[in-house]
Amino acid sequence: MSEYLNADKKQEIFGKYGKSNVDTGSPESQVALFSYRIAHLTEHLKANKKDHNTQRALLRLVGKRRQLLDYLKEKDIERYREIVKALGLRK
Repeated sequence: MSEYLNADKKQEIFGKYGKSNVDTGSPESQVALFSYRIAHLTEHLKANKKDHNTQRALLRLVGKRRQLLDYLKEKDIERYREIVKALGLRK
């Protein structure tokens, strides 16, 4: 397994999108982490089209991110709009 997501990279993501670099619980930081992982798995699947386990993991991650975004949209629409804009999730 490659070192695409080490502790330093996680802290960088949490620091950029969460309240601090140890803020692992906020929906924004989790959505950002899921988005990073989704992008990585998408690139992997472009090269390995028959990797069905990774494809399933990717679909689960997308579903988890969707659930968190729905939760955030319901609780605080402004925070939802900020994270969607920051990550460029909507066209």
